Amino acid sequence: MTQPALHFYDFGEGVKAFSSTRKGGCSEGNYAEFNINHYCGDSEEAIQRNRASLCQFLGISDDRLVMPHQVHQTKVVAVDEAFLRLSVEARKERLEGVDALMTDLVGVCIGVSTADCIPVLLYDRAKRVSCAIHAGWRGSVRRIVETAVEAMISTYGSFPSDLLAQIGPGIHLESFEVGDEVYETFAKEGFAMETISQRFPAADGSSIEKWHIDLPMCNRQQLLSKGIPQSQISVSEVCTFQQFETYFSARRLGINSGRIFTGILML
Repeated sequence: MTQPALHFYDFGEGVKAFSSTRKGGCSEGNYAEFNINHYCGDSEEAIQRNRASLCQFLGISDDRLVMPHQVHQTKVVAVDEAFLRLSVEARKERLEGVDALMTDLVGVCIGVSTADCIPVLLYDRAKRVSCAIHAGWRGSVRRIVETAVEAMISTYGSFPSDLLAQIGPGIHLESFEVGDEVYETFAKEGFAMETISQRFPAADGSSIEKWHIDLPMCNRQQLLSKGIPQSQISVSEVCTFQQFETYFSARRLGINSGRIFTGILML
């Protein structure tokens, strides 16, 4: 069985945290090679084979690999023992419209799918709680990262000072050209635009300049605003748009392409 090529993050002992690359799977075309997302048009057979290889590598059963159907909102769901007892259909319903998962269960890998959007992993090293967040521009402007931190605090009693954070591969400032309406949406929500936006020459080669948004910085600021120490926040240097041959990029490959899976598993 082909083994997925994963990029790992250091959260200390007892935790496996990673983002998948495009390598080490059996999907084809714009899904090649490793994709486990059911909602982007890939072959179900390929998805299942890729899931099986990931689960084998992680040492867990398929029912302990949990990912939601994301919709660019701010719903956070806790994966607990009651969730694990649900039927396949009930699980699917529970994960519909969810953009962040959290758990205190050992041996359960939670994760999110991205292809230019920003994945964020959180780990509470004191309470042993993990969280995986999908933060596209819509989720970022709705402050999903702040919502997720608040959910960890209210559900598990987490303290921000105990949280480690990893911002994963996503589209970076230089590549994320947006329309004026997107810029205005962030501005209206009170973001410090001088710190998360910049004008660059338009990608179409015209003489005008277009706004670009720094999504990693936007989410880093949200983590800081909730009290997570700067020294405990790491940011991936990978821009998916620029490195689309290694990481999926919907802007480069189209929406009918694979997705990066960023997951965290407590051992």
